Amino acid sequence: MKAVLEERLVVNIEAKAEKKMVKREKPSFLNEMGRGMKIGMVNMEGEDISEWKVHGQIIKVKFEKVSKLLEWKELFPEWIDEEEEMDGTECPEIPMPDFNSYSYMDMIVVKLPCKYPEEGWGRDVYRLQVNLVAANLAVKRGKRGWNNGNKMKVVFLSKCRPMVEMFRCDELKKREGNWWYYEPDMDKLTQKVSLPVGSCTLALPLWGKEINEVYDISNIESSTKISRREAYATVLHSSETYVCGAITLAQSLLRTGTKRDLILLLDRSISNPKRAALIKAGWKLRFIKRIRNPKAEKNTYNEYNYSKFRLWQLTDYEKIIFIDADIIVQRNIDLLFHFPQMTATGNDASIFNSGIMVIEPSNCTFNMFMQRTKEIISYNGGDQGFLNEVFVWWHRLPRRVNFLKNFWSNNSNEVSVKNQLFGADPPKVYAIHYLGLKPWVCYRDYDCNWDIGDQRVYASDVAHRTWWKLHDSMDKSLQKCCMLTKQRKIELEWDRKLAGKMGFKDEHWRINVTDPRKFT
Repeated sequence: MKAVLEERLVVNIEAKAEKKMVKREKPSFLNEMGRGMKIGMVNMEGEDISEWKVHGQIIKVKFEKVSKLLEWKELFPEWIDEEEEMDGTECPEIPMPDFNSYSYMDMIVVKLPCKYPEEGWGRDVYRLQVNLVAANLAVKRGKRGWNNGNKMKVVFLSKCRPMVEMFRCDELKKREGNWWYYEPDMDKLTQKVSLPVGSCTLALPLWGKEINEVYDISNIESSTKISRREAYATVLHSSETYVCGAITLAQSLLRTGTKRDLILLLDRSISNPKRAALIKAGWKLRFIKRIRNPKAEKNTYNEYNYSKFRLWQLTDYEKIIFIDADIIVQRNIDLLFHFPQMTATGNDASIFNSGIMVIEPSNCTFNMFMQRTKEIISYNGGDQGFLNEVFVWWHRLPRRVNFLKNFWSNNSNEVSVKNQLFGADPPKVYAIHYLGLKPWVCYRDYDCNWDIGDQRVYASDVAHRTWWKLHDSMDKSLQKCCMLTKQRKIELEWDRKLAGKMGFKDEHWRINVTDPRKFT
């Protein structure tokens, strides 16, 4: 009698639980998938999944929910011990299921949390965890064409789009309301889940203990494929200000021995003589129509900086390494083609610097950008802020891949270490990113960032000389694109006078200028 009463109690509890469950209409695309499948259910508690049973065996996947105390900034910190001068760095652990305890599956169904439109909803650690569970489950327990060539299926239930960093735009096969059906590229997804869970550790293994050793990418090479459809790219639009920088960038890339194409996106603001010089420098030209930033004011520096999104339309290439035109590359960085979108170096807080980044061209991704230009608020009003809201989960490259020319703390140790790296021969950094006023708009003799109070954090005579050394090695006809205008000469002289009045102790404003460039 006791056993009977206990059994009835369990039945009543289960019946009450079923009444509380949410019953949703199945997506119609499920009927096209047939029956006899093994279906993994992730985070589907509270959902009535009884109708799914006609399509096959239901496997409930269990995992421990990540702690509410774990914050995004712990996974994506502003600074990590890249040089391993202390104890190295470690990522906080995000709980995953015991994958080996589950059989292979044909489909994974996932209820994805979504806090939209709360501020910062995209950087929800729980949301990241559920996406990672789905991705790892697909990689580790997903059938890869074993069942008559059928592809692995991942279905999400969410009002928010699943993370495009893992489940790519092109892999979305169908959407019905809050149901999203993907057939992921398993090779690409396998690489993604093999990388660190956040930017709290380097995606690219650090070199050996000797600083001049090159990166060890043997493990990465064995697990990734290099395609011939790869290129370096940069963008010029709205003015010819950065033509000199683009020419110098191309020359620096060619000096590293790369055999990849160099693609330059440009608009009609670049004159024919400058176009000819860019081609001679090594660029293949692609003309684009500018994209206006709808949140920028007219005639501001960032009015058309969303033109960078055109990079995603280079679909005749599988991967692009974008490099800003105010960068010079000193050592071969072809190894970056082994990495997925989005791979970059760290910047402020939990964001990446878009000066050098690995991207995967896709018209679908480009269209998604265009649909969200009015919705997304860029923290800096530019493309970097926009991209950081789309690709919140990114992979950290060592800062020496995109070494920023700045001195934020401005203490003697920082100045000494950075200047030693800026001037090293042979080079110890892979690329130098010239923040602040650019070398070609300054005097040859010294870095004109010294003359302006709020620009002095970007001043380095050593880095300045390194850029000019590359410039002087170029063909004379290319150097002609780096002349000063008469207006710029007047501005430089005025800044020197103001620096003298301010009494800056370094006294760069006293230097006798011997810049041999002719003025245009």
